[in-house]
Amino acid sequence: MVNRISFSIFTALMLLVTAVFGQEGAETVQQAATQQNTETGPVNEFFRSNSKIYVAVGILVIIFSCITIYLVRLDRKISRLEKEK
Repeated sequence: MVNRISFSIFTALMLLVTAVFGQEGAETVQQAATQQNTETGPVNEFFRSNSKIYVAVGILVIIFSCITIYLVRLDRKISRLEKEK
């Protein structure tokens, strides 16, 4: 019961902070997005010219998949150890 109340309070505070401080950054992010055209940037031109963007995305997917699998296995091991005690 106490965990649910503290989680609810924490979530409400995080949403409040996001709503308050998120308004200031929205204008600057929008201005930066209009100033920089991401389709013609030098990094994007390099990745797209050699089809390296798919390699980069593939590597990121592999890394996040491995991290997720590791955390799930670790959670299962910890749960099993807690049940033994």
